[in-house]
Amino acid sequence: MAQITLTLPDGNARQYDAGITAGEVAADISKSLGKKAISATVNNMHYDLAWPIDADADIAIHTMADEEQANELVRHDLAHIMARAVQEIWPDTRVTIGPVIKDGWYYDFDRKEPFTPEDLGAIEKKMKEIINARDPVRTEVWDRERAIKHYEDNGEPYKVELIESIPGDEPLRMYWHGDWQDLCRGPHLQHTGQVPGDAFKLMSIAGAYWRGDSKRQMLQRIYGVAFTGKEKLRAHLNMLEEAAKRDHRKLGREMDLFHMQEEAPGQVFWHPNGWTIYTTLQDYMRRKQRAGGYNEINTPQIVDRKLWEMSGHWDKYQHHMFIVEVDESRDGENDDAAAVNKAETRINALKPMNCPCHVQVYNQGLKSYRDLPLRLAEFGSCTRYEPSGALHGIMRVRGFTQDDAHIFCTEDQIEAECARFIEFLADIYAELGFPTFEIKFATRPEKRVGTEESWDYVENALEEAIRKTGRTYTLEPGDGAFYGPKLDFYLTDAIGRVWQCGTFQVDPNLPERLDATYIGEDGAKHRPYMLHRATLGSFERFVGILVEEHAGKLPFWLAPRQVVVASITSEADDYVAEVVAALKAKGVRAEADMRNEKINYKVREHSVGKVPVILAVGAREVEERTVSVRRLGEKQTSVQPLAELAETLAVEATPPDLRDL
Repeated sequence: MAQITLTLPDGNARQYDAGITAGEVAADISKSLGKKAISATVNNMHYDLAWPIDADADIAIHTMADEEQANELVRHDLAHIMARAVQEIWPDTRVTIGPVIKDGWYYDFDRKEPFTPEDLGAIEKKMKEIINARDPVRTEVWDRERAIKHYEDNGEPYKVELIESIPGDEPLRMYWHGDWQDLCRGPHLQHTGQVPGDAFKLMSIAGAYWRGDSKRQMLQRIYGVAFTGKEKLRAHLNMLEEAAKRDHRKLGREMDLFHMQEEAPGQVFWHPNGWTIYTTLQDYMRRKQRAGGYNEINTPQIVDRKLWEMSGHWDKYQHHMFIVEVDESRDGENDDAAAVNKAETRINALKPMNCPCHVQVYNQGLKSYRDLPLRLAEFGSCTRYEPSGALHGIMRVRGFTQDDAHIFCTEDQIEAECARFIEFLADIYAELGFPTFEIKFATRPEKRVGTEESWDYVENALEEAIRKTGRTYTLEPGDGAFYGPKLDFYLTDAIGRVWQCGTFQVDPNLPERLDATYIGEDGAKHRPYMLHRATLGSFERFVGILVEEHAGKLPFWLAPRQVVVASITSEADDYVAEVVAALKAKGVRAEADMRNEKINYKVREHSVGKVPVILAVGAREVEERTVSVRRLGEKQTSVQPLAELAETLAVEATPPDLRDL
């Protein structure tokens, strides 16, 4: 029999007969590893322990301690175990697909009766019975004809359709968990008992069209989450509970920040409180950008398709654009708006990004190398089509404003501008309460433009810029844009969720397409590089992140309603008005509550609205010219002189970039 060489992670090589399985290799290395093994990586492919290895390869054996592989197997096995449980309880149910997703899995079922929340408990109970049975998991490879006949005989038309849609004619892998069988590429564990029975939970039921086609059968999708231990499951469920409390949509209602409605899908109706946060943040960013050497501009919302064709976006991005057709023959006064003169119709698009318009500003007038780097910033309002199912509060919208900027520079200025931006971004993130962030460095993709030498230079420039700022990065090979590498900046919030906000992208392509030039020292024309950069990204999304990060208890300078002065008795109303006026004179957003309600009612109401400071004023406070101070989240109150408190709150109300001025 032919011999193969398998190389272990430590570099040691072992000889085996071709066809040996990863499970047999694990047992040969050591008995304990053979017992602990759950899968293997063979030449970068995740392998089932039962699959034969027929050629020389690198191999690594995995156990439950290998989080990535263990989670994949546990979740994949649970998808099958859940489908088996459903069919054992309701035999007439037909199965479709059940992939692994982030933190868990889902499976789609075709069943006449709708699943209920109570059914989830029954399914979980049956799943634990299957796990406790420790039924063996086995796999076979079948030809297509046999597989199709098997599913036709068992009344599973969805599986037949899946097989018929798989390209090629290679054999198919079939898996059994006990007597229950599914079509699956694997890998899987060796028996159902390897799945931790106390580390999973069924979460919800939703509708899902077969193969995502609204013209096809509506199926029922059951979602589950799973981990390698019950402590990790508990931590995840606690995080979800905390996330629900922090949901910006819920807090948006309680704090009266914004609303959405059907007549403007994906568009935000900002209320005074929400718009105060938005504009305060925007004013802060305007000051930071001005201090950072940026020139603020503003460009049109609607642009003729010709520019989008020149930039390349019309072909590559049109499916995200909102198209506007304008009959230029109308006089705007008397013509029938329903009549359209196609010969005079101009096709425009609401801009989905600002980049091409910024090149138009750059192109006005001759530029010299002495003018570079030129940093153009815009709070650019963009509109992009997102499927209605993808919209999510103010986190995922169709209309948004970016803190967008483009830096036009020479090749040898890229490194310095990148380092400068990283420090700029780090300063802003720290002032906004995110002192740490992660950088992901995406390098050249397989399909790209430009020379290898150019890519080498630019990638080295970005890497050196990161190094000079004293920061680390995670490499993402092949994830760069077709025109250049990029850095993405990720924040981690208070409950461990990760958000991609900032970005820095190197682009030699758009200046080429839109004929941007500068006069070099040699007197000849040269192409500038265009550096795309954003710090916060979408203001809408970043406001949502801030609201959830702070659970609505925003830093005092960002809070839309900073102070409420509430009267205890009507005799204190004049003093309430005086306190409000004194605070406003110090730049504090203060308002009066002189309603004929009990003070406890007022405190409770404003606490729900996340007002940071509530001042109670009664007869004693009037006489002593003091205020009773209650801060959000604190049970104790304190009594302070009005003048002293006004000075304290004036400092807290000052944005962080202005405090040392």
